[in-house]
Amino acid sequence: MPKGYRTYLPEQELLLPPSLRDWLPEQHLVYFVSDVVDQLDLSAMYGAYEKEKRGQPPYDPRLMTKLLVYGYCTGVFSSRRIQKRLQEDIPFKVLAAGNEPDFRTISDFRKIHIATLQNLFEQVLAMALECGAIKLGRVSLDGTKLKANASKHKAMSYARMQEKQKQLKEEVKQLLDQAAAADEQEDRQYGNQRGDELPEELRRRETRLAKIKEAKKVIEQRARDKAAEEGQSAEEAKRAKPEDKDQYNFTDPESRIMKSGDGFVQGFNAQAAVEPELLLIVGQSVTEATNDKKQLKPMVELIEQQSGQRPEAILADNGYCSEENLAHLESTDQPERKIAGFIATGKQKHGEHRLPAKRGPLPKDATKVERMKRKLQTKAGKAVYAARKCVVEPVFGQIKQARGFRQFLLRGKKKVKGEWALVCLTHNILRLFAAMQYC
Repeated sequence: MPKGYRTYLPEQELLLPPSLRDWLPEQHLVYFVSDVVDQLDLSAMYGAYEKEKRGQPPYDPRLMTKLLVYGYCTGVFSSRRIQKRLQEDIPFKVLAAGNEPDFRTISDFRKIHIATLQNLFEQVLAMALECGAIKLGRVSLDGTKLKANASKHKAMSYARMQEKQKQLKEEVKQLLDQAAAADEQEDRQYGNQRGDELPEELRRRETRLAKIKEAKKVIEQRARDKAAEEGQSAEEAKRAKPEDKDQYNFTDPESRIMKSGDGFVQGFNAQAAVEPELLLIVGQSVTEATNDKKQLKPMVELIEQQSGQRPEAILADNGYCSEENLAHLESTDQPERKIAGFIATGKQKHGEHRLPAKRGPLPKDATKVERMKRKLQTKAGKAVYAARKCVVEPVFGQIKQARGFRQFLLRGKKKVKGEWALVCLTHNILRLFAAMQYC
């Protein structure tokens, strides 16, 4: 008797379920995303279209927001890839309900409404904190370097700019001399006729020279601003000069060359504060600063602003350690706003064990950093700080490894901040979705 097989009829026509909700399991993530977005205030998006009466009706902002949110939840960030999924994947088809916006429409929607998408982070966070009945206790803070939508090979140092400016000026002068000589010779030979090759070459070099001049002005202004932030007088700040190694990127001028685990990248420093219960991101931002030394104070303020709560304690690595930062946490002038700090004072090598605290009291003139070092050497302090690596670092792992978000798609700090907020709000949606599966 021949072997029997399950029926396989590729040409057989099927009657699909009349309701799109019957295409996938009830507990599918796509339905959860749809329900969450339906609860958000998108009035700012709708308002942008109400004034414009011309052209074809736009796609519903709820639809476009759901596509972006679900895309970022599932590691589909590119507008072209989202369009491809709309043509091939059932979850995207269910979400779109028969609509199929093209990649340009999706990309433009993200750019136009990036500020509103950024503000949705706080709405989703409030929803998640309320559902989990979470009160902020110890919050772990860290930063990660993410690539900008720009190549580091498009960056130029201040010293190189000065060299290139001299070179281009000399080349422009030579081309002008050649053009004048060519004009004179052609006027004698052809009358009013002349070629366009030299003027075109001249125009190209003059354009490059103008861009370099503008880049130099930006770097020089950065040096003056930095001097002012460091407390120098107005006169000293005015005379401040950039260092030869200071960089400017011609593709995304607000990005910086940064050191990361993969070497040096042209990117931004993405900050995130994470609570320990559901691993929700309760505060987030993006900075062009290459280190975290000046990020603790603004991040504490952002946590309070974005979550509506002030944390009881902050856990952070040695990148955030400074006398100024520790003083800010102590808030001696406002004791009621004091936050317990567990900030590493130095980098611990792999496999290295921290020495136990020395016996006896610290000197009266001990610095805040020295007191913090002693605090983390105690048994209790060591146990509290050890929890940090189990809170914030897995979140960055989920974002960069599991979902594959390693590079911003948008350019400019303002748009990059909006995109990072979108990444963080989708992380919170995923954490909330996972928590509800076990309820």
